[in-house]
Amino acid sequence: MPALTDAELTVLGLLVEQPRHGYELERVIEERGIRAWTALGFSSIYYVLDKLAKRGLIEAAGGPRSGKSRATFRATRSGVDLCAEATREALTALTPVHARVLIGMANSPGLPDAEVRSGLTARLAALREQLAEVEATRASQEPLPDAAAAIFDYSEAMLTADLTWTKSVLDKETAMEKYDVKKAHRALYSPPSKDFTVVDVPALQYLAADGHGDPNTASEYTNAVEALYGIAYAVKFASKKTLGRDFVVGPLEGLWRADDPAVFLTRDKGKWDWTMMIHQPDWVTEEMVREAAESVAKKKDNPALAGVRLRTLTEGTSVQILHLGSYDDETPTLNRLHHEYLPEHGLTFNGDHHEIYLSDPRRTAPDKLKTVLRQPVKPL
Repeated sequence: MPALTDAELTVLGLLVEQPRHGYELERVIEERGIRAWTALGFSSIYYVLDKLAKRGLIEAAGGPRSGKSRATFRATRSGVDLCAEATREALTALTPVHARVLIGMANSPGLPDAEVRSGLTARLAALREQLAEVEATRASQEPLPDAAAAIFDYSEAMLTADLTWTKSVLDKETAMEKYDVKKAHRALYSPPSKDFTVVDVPALQYLAADGHGDPNTASEYTNAVEALYGIAYAVKFASKKTLGRDFVVGPLEGLWRADDPAVFLTRDKGKWDWTMMIHQPDWVTEEMVREAAESVAKKKDNPALAGVRLRTLTEGTSVQILHLGSYDDETPTLNRLHHEYLPEHGLTFNGDHHEIYLSDPRRTAPDKLKTVLRQPVKPL
């Protein structure tokens, strides 16, 4: 015979206890707080009664009645036996918990931190309300038989455990809010793509590594970028572990310079000097960077590790735009900046050409790349 669902076993058990009609089943289910641990709505009671009757597990008591709502049902002999068998199995069964909140937590990195905290806060409030309702239902029926008391104990324990877990996660989310430079300085990392905009760039701290030559072919460049990321993640993990302060590793950024700025328009990359950078929160210190570099060096030998340093860059007034597409297609935009926008606004260069690489070129098609092009400026 097919196994009983939780709803079927619950209703069958109540009819084994004593004959009842639909409205009485609803009253008992409500009074005992059964809905706190079994999904059994009022409308579904009659659906379950029909299923049990068709299987011969219950029957109408005292002959047929007019209308299902006042028909009294009782368990048959086979219903009593199956209920006992299913009850013995249920007492020993370990039912896995498939809490939907776990899926939410798994996907939470895709949401803003504030939304994650808001969702957990709402969950905490709902759990407290549900626990209060269960406690009030219990109190209204005291003293309870041992079996009924045990059921309430279990419901309260599960809700309390969930409440405790939710509160601890919320406390951690609040205490260790991740610093993200792209959010803290949104205007600097999300310029429009059609028009140049003027921004005031404050002093910001970076891991930095210097070099020369074509970034597409120079091993010096590859080593520098690898060293920067290795140290950046080592600093992040150390900060989280020792300081309780976490942050999102920022995008790769580059300062580009040459004796003749025209080489940027001609794309003569072999004559480029560069400083590659990754932003660091202001609480990161030279000592943390040095310890991180030593830790990375133990895992892999990279000559660029020794040259990574912590530096502060103050660019001040700058003009920037978001470039969409391949790095080699930046020339028209830079031409417009150098030969149209700056002269028309009485501005000239006041620092290195700065690029911020918002996309990962390993995973993004060239025509989809997003790069912030920034130029510090001053009046002519």
